[in-house]
Amino acid sequence: MASYTASQRYLSTRGGSYNLSFEDVVLKGLASDGGLFIPEEIPSPPSDWASRWQNLPFEELAYEIFSLYVSPAEIPFADLKDIIHRSYSTFRTKDVTPTVTLDKEKNIHLLELFHGPTFAFKDVALQFLGNLFQYFLARRNQGKAGRDREHLTVIGATSGDTGSAAIYGLRGKKDVSVFIMHPSGKVSPIQEAQMTTVMDANVHNLAVDGTFDDCQDFVKALFADPEINKTHRLAAVNSINWARILAQITYYFYSYFNLICQPSFLPASTVRFVVPTGNFGDILAGYFAKRMGLPAEKLVIATNENDILHRFWQSGRYEKKRVHGTAAEGGIPEDGVKAHEDGVKETLSPAMDILVSSNFERLLWFLAYQVYSSESDATEKRRATAGEHVRSWLNDLRSKGGFGVDADILKAAQVDFESERVTDEETLATIKSVFTMTAGHLSHGYILDPHSAIGITAAYRSAERAQSSSTHHISLATAHPAKFSNAVEAALHGESGYSWSEVLPQEMQGLEDKPRRVSHVQKSSGWQGVRKIVIAEVEAERQAAEKAPK
Repeated sequence: MASYTASQRYLSTRGGSYNLSFEDVVLKGLASDGGLFIPEEIPSPPSDWASRWQNLPFEELAYEIFSLYVSPAEIPFADLKDIIHRSYSTFRTKDVTPTVTLDKEKNIHLLELFHGPTFAFKDVALQFLGNLFQYFLARRNQGKAGRDREHLTVIGATSGDTGSAAIYGLRGKKDVSVFIMHPSGKVSPIQEAQMTTVMDANVHNLAVDGTFDDCQDFVKALFADPEINKTHRLAAVNSINWARILAQITYYFYSYFNLICQPSFLPASTVRFVVPTGNFGDILAGYFAKRMGLPAEKLVIATNENDILHRFWQSGRYEKKRVHGTAAEGGIPEDGVKAHEDGVKETLSPAMDILVSSNFERLLWFLAYQVYSSESDATEKRRATAGEHVRSWLNDLRSKGGFGVDADILKAAQVDFESERVTDEETLATIKSVFTMTAGHLSHGYILDPHSAIGITAAYRSAERAQSSSTHHISLATAHPAKFSNAVEAALHGESGYSWSEVLPQEMQGLEDKPRRVSHVQKSSGWQGVRKIVIAEVEAERQAAEKAPK
């Protein structure tokens, strides 16, 4: 039986919106002051968690963790168990997120997070979030009809995988409309097909002639717009939604338990988690796991050449513009490649082609709470002070294109995190080397997608720094290689034992030839243009529902 929290409440990283419930923050998504929701307290698991949780199946472990954040007064334990079961019964493996060992000599392990419906790690969170939306709406709409029913308008931005995972989690659900914006031509063909071939009437794909950051800015503008918020209940599926972070905590604990059962994990062994990340949500879940007591020595941030996070950990500067110069000078060289005018460089790992990492704001709040106050201060004062600092930093990011933190904040950030930057050339080299290396001890060479290859590259570098045979690295595999044919083909074409036909899962075969439904949005029309589309499509859906036979 889980140890329940009786009254976990949530607050905003920018100081407002206190005393909200789990249901409030899931349905609201973004705080009214523009901040992101965080729990007032990071709960501690039961004192015997290490032994009690060690052999639990994934679903039961998820239940134990979620119960620490969600009161049974909000979701009774039987209902929570049912939501969890429905969310993870859609995965193709009983383990949900299994771990495989790639390199026994250097203790490099891979946490496979791509066994959900859309072959990406975001299924772990978005299957759960979709069922949460459905649960809350069904409860609110009981006994209601017509326009009295609450209708949820879900709006999201995607650099590739969030969109399809959200769509597959929400397609066909009653009283829900879902709008997903993606940067036109900047997601992989398979990712685009996964989204745009879904024909359910409540699914709307918007291709924006800009970058992911433009799409993300449109989402935030809509959530801040009083006009649409008067008439529509907006909900978020991006990792700005707290439930996304919560759902991802489970696989950190689950993979740790899998690892410590292996003969190679000795009493003196330590573990580091390596996370390829752009928006900072996936690795932030690891931070929460660590704060809850998971004995992770380090969380290693692995970025591609869009390296705003890596540059912050090197210099304490969080800036959109990449700086020329040496690492010692606080700059990261551009490898002779000219950045696009918008600052985002297109790479072989498009899901990480992000200029600003939204979830970084949550970490900044915890760092400010730790550094700028003491335990003797009143809790409300400490929270307000942290919110003031975050608000100031984010204002500078918006108005000046970046901000710097003082040495104490950077030092605090470096306690739990390290960072690495990986180029496209290094990504391809890792895909090839891992395929060749594993061909000897696996039934066939292991094929990494480019994002997962960035993680493995960073894991090997971290292993070199650790210089300890007792340090294990669990690197997160965020997507199936079939989603990124360009990178895989570039790395492995002509290699002995490699065949693209064997990489492509049956579920993806013929996908790109199916009919599509997508609307194109000009960046110049702004978020107001998106608002017009959203309002019109939701109204059409509601009218169709009213005319449908009862």
